[in-house]
Amino acid sequence: MPCWYWRPARTAPELAAQVRAVASFGSGGLTVTPTLATAGTTANTVPAKAHFHVDARATTRAEQDALRARMTALSPVLSGARVTVEGGPNRPPMEARQTDHLLALARATAQDLALGDIRAVRVGGASDGNFTAGIGIPTLDGLGAVGAHAHAEGEYAVIAEMPRRAALVAGLVAHLLPSVG
Repeated sequence: MPCWYWRPARTAPELAAQVRAVASFGSGGLTVTPTLATAGTTANTVPAKAHFHVDARATTRAEQDALRARMTALSPVLSGARVTVEGGPNRPPMEARQTDHLLALARATAQDLALGDIRAVRVGGASDGNFTAGIGIPTLDGLGAVGAHAHAEGEYAVIAEMPRRAALVAGLVAHLLPSVG
């Protein structure tokens, strides 16, 4: 969570400049989105400080490390301002190389069960699976409900897909059980 503190008369312009700078850091598989911003305590008082949160999604640890370096190198745009960056990543990215063999098994299982093609979708990491993948445990995410608009207005799950998804998970477990223990 980046936090910016500066001379009161410059709070809003500095906040705006820092938000623009941070928003420009996304590229390739890395998305960087300034989110919640706050400043001041009342409507008729010049704020003494302001801060904003950043949602960043990286597809590789290298992207995550590079973003951390850019965030900690931020400096004030206006005279008298001070920039402080707090926090950092709350989970490691789930890199493709960590999941490719499980994805291949899921695709083969789907074909064996006549469930159709399984496509890979990389979203930059925001699941609990990132924790297991981050410590080297093979992890395949996204085996839950089929739907759209996750965590947003209009989110839905396709009920008709539930039996197919359950069959896929059962098939994967059956393929993996002989290798366990």
